[in-house]
Amino acid sequence: MNASLTRRILAGIALSLSLPALPAMAQDAAAEAQPAKPARWSIAIHGGAGTMSRDAMTPEKEANYRAALDRGLAAGIAVLERGGSAMDAVVAVVTTLEDDPRFNAGRGAVFTWDGTNSLDAAIMDGRTRKAGAVAGLTRTKNPVLAARAVMEKGPHVFLTGEGAEQFAREAGIEAVDPAYFYTQERWDQLQKLKGQQLTAFDVEGKFGTVGAVAVDNNGHVAAATSTGGLTGKRWGRIGDAPVIGAGTYADDRACAVSATGTGEYFIRLGVAHEICVRLRFAGESAQVAADTVMTELGEMGGDGGVIVVTPDGQAVYSFNTPGMYRGRANSEGLREVAIFREDGPGGIAPPKVAEPAAAESAPAEPKAAPKIEPVL
Repeated sequence: MNASLTRRILAGIALSLSLPALPAMAQDAAAEAQPAKPARWSIAIHGGAGTMSRDAMTPEKEANYRAALDRGLAAGIAVLERGGSAMDAVVAVVTTLEDDPRFNAGRGAVFTWDGTNSLDAAIMDGRTRKAGAVAGLTRTKNPVLAARAVMEKGPHVFLTGEGAEQFAREAGIEAVDPAYFYTQERWDQLQKLKGQQLTAFDVEGKFGTVGAVAVDNNGHVAAATSTGGLTGKRWGRIGDAPVIGAGTYADDRACAVSATGTGEYFIRLGVAHEICVRLRFAGESAQVAADTVMTELGEMGGDGGVIVVTPDGQAVYSFNTPGMYRGRANSEGLREVAIFREDGPGGIAPPKVAEPAAAESAPAEPKAAPKIEPVL
């Protein structure tokens, strides 16, 4: 090899070794020249799903529910607009709705068969996937605060009954006299259910739960859900709301979900987690994932709805009932509340019942279909 060629090779090697530093310097300069990206946050809330229709609701009642939903939405917006966390935003929403007797959570909780109130709640942080849940509370004013305390201050995820009450007191969560949860409307619903042997859905007309999901400026998601359960519930029954993965779930890698509806079906299908899995592994949009899972739930016999937000700001609803108390907002100016299916997107058709196949011979005597009672 001659001297000239050797010098060229060595020069090329020296140049190649110096190149990695050049793009980094250029990137630093470009980053300084680029304006900061605008903050992006989204939030969605719900107050239960059911047979709500304009024909059965006075204009005054409709206006009151819309105003109540907007107050809950405003509480979450205020947190996110000032750069607060998704966790703080969903707690702000749910405590606001728990304090409103119109909704079956906290102050407006329904009565059990024994004439008491039994409250459940759950919360989950998508950034850490930490979660907290409580069930069977009877004296805690805001169950969602007790759920958050379980997540942040205790070694466990799910506490029930007197143990949950004791933990809430030690965590400094406000307690009230059980009479605080008494409302005449809820008491009358229990008496009607017992006197006429009706289902909870017959007397309430909806599945009562409140919930919120949010993504903050940092792309972190959170979910929270709270409920008084099912009118006339017995035997310590617990629905899906406080069950992580069924009625409540959050994961920064996918989405945050809060659900309302026939709780036993939501538990069996693992609705909240199932939606997140479809986003994460199947690459579906939030709307497609939610609609697909809610359709499957309907085919199993379940009714209700979900709200979903994603780290990139999608905020959607999906429900297979005639209505759902709901609302959403984002940093780009969207702000809405809705009640009925015709108010906007989110409603999916309930599953069709398949016609029986024609038989070549005379059909056997049909069996009576089992009665399925809607439950939370």
